[in-house]
Amino acid sequence: MGNIKITQIKSAIDRSKRQKATIQALGIKRLHNPVVKEVNPQIMGMVAKVRHLITVEEC
Repeated sequence: MGNIKITQIKSAIDRSKRQKATIQALGIKRLHNPVVKEVNPQIMGMVAKVRHLITVEEC
């Protein structure tokens, strides 16, 4: 498959524990710091759960 670049654009403050854990599981450390991940069903499922907090670009 391919790679995607995930960047957090909104804060996880005042979000549910589950959404905070998903952001952490994606490897995102701070706002506007991109992370490159390989596309697979697990990653895409996590991206879908926090779509409102992140942006996704193909690499």
